[in-house]
Amino acid sequence: MNSIPPLYQPEMTNAGLQATSAVTAVDEFGAVRDGHVAAERALTLYIDKREVVTLMSLGTHPELLILGWLRNQRLVSDIESIRAVQIDWETDSAVVTTFDGVEELDEKLGRKTVTTGCGQGTVFGSLMDDLEKIRLAEITVRQSRIYAMLKSLSDHNAVYKRAGAVHGCALCWDDRIQLFVEDVGRHNAVDAIAGHMWLNRTPGHDKFFYTTGRLTSEMVIKVAQMGIPLLLSRSGVTRMGLDLANKVGVTLIARARGRHFLIYNGAENIIFDAIPKAVGGAG
Repeated sequence: MNSIPPLYQPEMTNAGLQATSAVTAVDEFGAVRDGHVAAERALTLYIDKREVVTLMSLGTHPELLILGWLRNQRLVSDIESIRAVQIDWETDSAVVTTFDGVEELDEKLGRKTVTTGCGQGTVFGSLMDDLEKIRLAEITVRQSRIYAMLKSLSDHNAVYKRAGAVHGCALCWDDRIQLFVEDVGRHNAVDAIAGHMWLNRTPGHDKFFYTTGRLTSEMVIKVAQMGIPLLLSRSGVTRMGLDLANKVGVTLIARARGRHFLIYNGAENIIFDAIPKAVGGAG
């Protein structure tokens, strides 16, 4: 009987840290209170001994963050070209070694786009590269399924509830949460999920992506690169984010809280099966 060969994975450390630190604060009545704050840390990335960027992160999923960042920045397209990802918190460094180097690394690093991404702010290479090649799966979603997913998400946001100062992102399938990541910047959280999907060869065609952050152009591009056709947020949308969602075919839903949401793109893909009956009526 033939066995299926295991998927290639780079050699990786397992260096995740606690998301919060214990502190004391004084409240409005002068009383000392114990509490927690988000444990923001600097992590400097080196690719084949070359310093590339410093990311500010909670440090809970550093290996996945680095993998997703490399993919979403379009610096590395094939995970099998990565030999190792090693995190060393004594030197606050992430060391990536490849088998044959990164093609056109100097050119890619020389082209920067300053973005609205909190905790990141820069995209290397052309922001619009490969957009024309993206073909997302068509998706039809029931309104009731969206409500069920939002209800499932209410059990997460543990770091935010404890310390605040973070964004959360989730990879969702049906009404189940496959992975929820919180970080100081929403783009770190989406990159960590992208790294998880890349490492495990998880397809995106039947998934939803949820974020607590605003839906900017960069967020839409990253989700489209992950092959995910539906992007949902409790926050708002930028004009460029909406324009790009229309261009690449991402169904864009924002202001999603409780039983309220606004569909900015792809309303034809939503089946309204949970509309409440009108109250009252002609007697």
